[in-house]
Amino acid sequence: MTNEATLPDEDAMTLSDYLEKGGKLTSPENVPARYRGELLRLMSSFVDSELAGSAGFADAINWAPGLKERIAACRITLEKVDHAERILDLMGDFGTDKALYTNAHSWSQRQDRDAQVDPKRQGGDMRLSVFHYPLEGWTDAVVMNFLMGLATVHQLKEQVLTSYQPLSEEFRAILPKETRHMELGQEGLARVSETPAARSDALASIAYWMPKVAETFGPAQSTRFDRLKKMGLRHTENETLRRAWTADAEARLASLKLA
Repeated sequence: MTNEATLPDEDAMTLSDYLEKGGKLTSPENVPARYRGELLRLMSSFVDSELAGSAGFADAINWAPGLKERIAACRITLEKVDHAERILDLMGDFGTDKALYTNAHSWSQRQDRDAQVDPKRQGGDMRLSVFHYPLEGWTDAVVMNFLMGLATVHQLKEQVLTSYQPLSEEFRAILPKETRHMELGQEGLARVSETPAARSDALASIAYWMPKVAETFGPAQSTRFDRLKKMGLRHTENETLRRAWTADAEARLASLKLA
C-alpha cells in the first residue's frame, strides 16, 4: 500500500479495515494525516518519558551505596537516553527537528513531592505524569525504577504490535534493555530491604509510587484507546494492562516480603 495518505474517503475505510486487522504501514510516505498525528503523539510520550526518566534518575548515581549500584544507575541513565534517540530518529522522518526537540524542555524539572499532578499532559512536554514527581534518596529511586520499569515492560509488550512497522521494530529492540532495567531495580530492592528499618523505608516508597505508576496506563474508559485500536496503534485496553502490571508487581514484591 503506497498511496494511503491521498486515498479518497471511501478508500480510507479500506485502510482502516486493513490496520484494524493487523496490517502494517512502513514509511512516512504512506501514513494518513490522522494516523500521523496519533503516531507522533505516541512516540513523543515515549521519548519525553525516557528523557525525563533519565534526567531524574541521574541524581541517583551519586546516591548509590556501592560500585555495583552506581554502575547500574549509570547504565539505566545512559540507555534511556539512547532509547529516546532511537524513537526520535523515527520522528525525524516526519520532520521533527531533533536538536530543537531535545533542548525544548527541562527534563530534570519536577513538581513538589505532594503535588496533585493531573494524568493529562502538562508542562509543555508529553512525559507521563509519574515523571513530574521527584525522587528522594537511593531506596526511593530503586522502588520507582522497579515499579515504573515493570510498567514499561508491560506497555512495550503491547506496543511492539503497533501497526507502524519501523516503530514496532525499535520497540522490539528496546524491550530487552528496559526489561533489564526493571530487573536491576528488583535486584536493588532486594538489597536495600534487608533490615527492618530499610524495609520500612521501601514500603513507604512503594505506597507512594504504586498509585502514581498505575496512572500511567491511562483511564479505564478511553475513547482515544478505541481510536488507536482502529488504527492498529493500540491493542490491549488500559485497565487490562494495569491489572496485569498490578498482579505482576504484587507477586514480585511478595517474593521480597514487601507485599
